[in-house]
Amino acid sequence: MNYDFRIFNFQNSQRKSMFLLVVLVLFSWFSNAQVKASIDSTTIKIGAQITYKIEVETKANNLVVFPEGQSFAPLEMIESYSIDTIKNQDKFNLIKKYGLTQFDSGAYTIPRQKIIIGDKTFFTDSLKVEVNNVVIDTTKQGLYDIKPIIEVEKPSSNWWKYLLITLLIIGVVGFLMYWFIWRKKPLTEAEQIALLPPYDRAKLALKKLDESHYLEHQEIKEYYSELTFIIRKYLDEKVYDKALESTTDELIERLNMLKEANQVDISKEDIRNLESILKRADLVKFAKSAVDVELAKLDRNTIDIEIDHVKEALPEPTEEEKLLDEKYREELERKKKRNKVILTVALSIVLLFATFVGFGIKYGFSYVKDTIIGHDSMELLQSDWVTSAYGVPPVTISTPKVLKRVELPVADAMKQQVTQTTFMYGSLLDFFSVMVNTTAYKNMGDNKIDIEQVSEQMLKTIESQGAQDIVVLRDKFLTPNGAEGLKTYGSLKFTNPITKSEQEGNYVMLLFASENVLQQIMLTYPRDDEYADQIVDRILNSVELKKAEN
Repeated sequence: MNYDFRIFNFQNSQRKSMFLLVVLVLFSWFSNAQVKASIDSTTIKIGAQITYKIEVETKANNLVVFPEGQSFAPLEMIESYSIDTIKNQDKFNLIKKYGLTQFDSGAYTIPRQKIIIGDKTFFTDSLKVEVNNVVIDTTKQGLYDIKPIIEVEKPSSNWWKYLLITLLIIGVVGFLMYWFIWRKKPLTEAEQIALLPPYDRAKLALKKLDESHYLEHQEIKEYYSELTFIIRKYLDEKVYDKALESTTDELIERLNMLKEANQVDISKEDIRNLESILKRADLVKFAKSAVDVELAKLDRNTIDIEIDHVKEALPEPTEEEKLLDEKYREELERKKKRNKVILTVALSIVLLFATFVGFGIKYGFSYVKDTIIGHDSMELLQSDWVTSAYGVPPVTISTPKVLKRVELPVADAMKQQVTQTTFMYGSLLDFFSVMVNTTAYKNMGDNKIDIEQVSEQMLKTIESQGAQDIVVLRDKFLTPNGAEGLKTYGSLKFTNPITKSEQEGNYVMLLFASENVLQQIMLTYPRDDEYADQIVDRILNSVELKKAEN
């Protein structure tokens, strides 16, 4: 961005200066004040200090105002001493000293300084100073290479603690999911029995029936219920898949049909034995018939034998049946694994959602969302800020990034009249930008910088660069160290030349003016961005201007 502001018309200024000079000379004949300026040396080395002294002789009742701020450019004022006062009869001799220096070699002219005595203005003579390089005798002092850049370690932070806590939480959650979902748990006795073939399961059930105490306690009904369930379960799995829900007559009829169809090679005697035991069990369960214990034991042994006979009567499974059975088991295993995956994903989503809600309640949902997804303004706000002084006189400001010096073009007519330094980060097209500009004017005479006019010129420059719908608000601005300036702020719109999209943003301009120095701070940032608002507030609260000491 090029801020080329014409604060005044130099031709008119020169004519006014000549007129004022003549007027001041005439006034000096009739005034009772004398002004004289001097320096203690006209030749210095780079960085050395010279003392600039202003002596004023005036009446005791006259108010004297000495120069303030960096009015000695191109030399830099590094110290302003207190005023010495000497009384001489009815007059006072006032002596004001300044410490000046320059860090570039060359011939320089200290401009005339304005002193106000009462209601009259006086100007000192301009003085020339020669700044010389420091000569090094290489025969006595050797030359050395520039030392390498020393890397400064950043102060340690507690990021590793947060990382450790996060890893610990993830580890605990992962362990719990493994332990309760993915771990191959030891099979319970019921699960081990369920994995046995139907024949082995039926035999084991008979063995457990023998270990029961039904017969000892004359619990014949419970005994026969368990015994018939064992044979019915075996027939249900190997012969007839409705054996458990069929009546005794229906089951026996089905067995006879299967035998006649040669699907089961079971004998008539085996069918009669099963029919006899099942009907006796029905009488015990439903008619409360009394059965001797020994007969119950005999029926148990008969069932044991019939299970063997049924197994022998069943045909061997074909390879196709075995393959179907294997595929069935594989499908069950895949379904079990799929259920584990679904459960793991569901639990992870629930935990993440609960974590998001918890942090959102504590820190705000927008903050948590921007932390996870990322946000340009938030990253700038949380970055390591830099506090530095820019320009002469210095403008101290804190920014998320270091401002880089740029050379902005100056009109040919202005090059001999101004000295300009500019430091920037970003531009108007970026989502965030900062600019610090210092302009020193030469030979201003009695003219003053009109910062409201400068503000208007800056707005016109922004508008010429494509900004539209500029809303302008103005207010006084006071820095923390007491420097007063003008704050111009508001909103604007501009079209991005790359994306062709219209963007909305805010801007803040700070303007400060001294005798012949204009200092400008320009900020642009996106609208409706709480992090950008915080950045701007922090920057504005950090602005400090060095003031001259009285």
